[in-house]
Amino acid sequence: MTKTELKGIIGSWSSNLKLDDESNEFLMVEVPAEELLTIAEKLKSDTNTKINLLFALTGMDYGTDLGVVYHLESTTHRHMIIMKVRTDDRENPNFDSVVKIWPAAFYNESEAYDFFGIKFNGHPELKRIFMDENWKGWPQRKDYKDEFNMLTK
Repeated sequence: MTKTELKGIIGSWSSNLKLDDESNEFLMVEVPAEELLTIAEKLKSDTNTKINLLFALTGMDYGTDLGVVYHLESTTHRHMIIMKVRTDDRENPNFDSVVKIWPAAFYNESEAYDFFGIKFNGHPELKRIFMDENWKGWPQRKDYKDEFNMLTK
């Protein structure tokens, strides 16, 4: 299936999606936060997409927005999709967890929480996994001030 055909199928699910099949090797789908679970479930269950593998989930700081980028693949159809979700709420960034859809997200969501402070609603055990539990702040955010790094002083 071509990116254009995939774009047509996924684009028919919601008029709120932003789809780009021209600027990247893979189809990029930007999903509104409130539709994340619906679209993720549809990507996995629809016979035309069968996206059954999440092979990367990355927290992002875009400066004004925080977000998550999901790299997804169908091992049946051999197509890949990049799905993005964003929020401008830097004080309480929240997205629904996709762990029940793609279990591989379990540690990736914890990493995004640990480094960016992004919370995942419904995650079975969201906690810091790299930083100490008492660590203050989110070290991968662009506005993070590292009080211990002599290079930033």
